[in-house]
Amino acid sequence: MLKSAALVGAAALTGMSSPLFAHDEHDEHDDDEHDFYDGGAPWADLRGWKLGCQAYSFNHYTFKEAVEKNASMGLRYIEAFPGQKISKELDAGMGPGLTKEQRFEVKAILAEHHTVMLNFGVTEASKENFDFAADMGIETIVCEPEFDKLPALSKMADEYKINLALHNHPNPSRYWDYKIVLEHIKDLSPRIGACADTGHYLRSGINPLEAIKALKGHIISFHLKDLNQKGKDGHDVPWGTGVADLPAILDEVKAQRFRGVFSIEYEYNWETSVPEIAQCVEFFNEQAKRLARG
Repeated sequence: MLKSAALVGAAALTGMSSPLFAHDEHDEHDDDEHDFYDGGAPWADLRGWKLGCQAYSFNHYTFKEAVEKNASMGLRYIEAFPGQKISKELDAGMGPGLTKEQRFEVKAILAEHHTVMLNFGVTEASKENFDFAADMGIETIVCEPEFDKLPALSKMADEYKINLALHNHPNPSRYWDYKIVLEHIKDLSPRIGACADTGHYLRSGINPLEAIKALKGHIISFHLKDLNQKGKDGHDVPWGTGVADLPAILDEVKAQRFRGVFSIEYEYNWETSVPEIAQCVEFFNEQAKRLARG
C-alpha cells in the first residue's frame, strides 16, 4: 500500500513541477486563472519561489502531522529538522539514523500529501547528512559549520551536488552577521551561501533588507519571518503585519532574480499557529501577484 502511495505521489509531483522554473515572461501576463485563491502560493510558483513550512513550526507534533498541516494550507514543499519524531506509529527521529525501511515510511508520507522535502536543518554539515540528503532527494542542508571546515565542505557540496545554506541564528551565533557569511564564502563553491533568516536579523539589530541586498547572488534559501518588534524579544506575527518590511524585501528578491526556497519558520502560538501561517501564505501569494503585475 505504501509503495502505491509513493508512486502516485511521485507522479503527481512530476506533473506539478513545470511552472516552478518558468521564465520572467510570466510577469507580463494577466493570468485570470490565478485570480481564484484556494490556498498555496500559485503566483509565487510562477516566479520559481518555492514556499513551504519549516517543520520546526510544528515541533510539538510529529513530522507526519507537520506535513499534514503544511498540505492543509495548499503548500507542497517542506523543510525538515533533525530529531523530529516521524509519526505516532514510528518512534524514530528525522535524520541520517533512519533505517532504509523508516526512510521509505517518510517518503510515503511525503508522497501521500504530494510534498517535496527540499531542505534539512538546522543540522550538522557531515558526510552522514550529505548521504541522507542524497537518498531523500534533499537539495539543501541548512547548517552552521565551523569556519575551518568550509573548504572541505565546499568540495563535498560539489561532489554531492547538494547546497549548504549558512544559517544566521541571533548574535552571538557563528553566522549572525551577513558580513561574516560573505567573508567566509568568497573562495568557495557557489553551492555554499546563506540561509537568510529575516527574523533573526531583526533580533540581532540588522536591517533584513540591507542584509538581502549585500548577499545578492549568495542566497541559497530563506527562513522568512516578520516580527512584532525589533530586538531579541520580538516574536513572529503574520507576514506584512510586523516590522520586517517584507514587501520591500520581496521587491529586492525579485530584482535579484532569485529562484529558490522560502521556508516559513513560525515560532509563536505553537499549538494554534496554522491560521496565522495561512495568513503568511496568502500574503506571500498576493505579493508575488503584485510583483507579476507591477
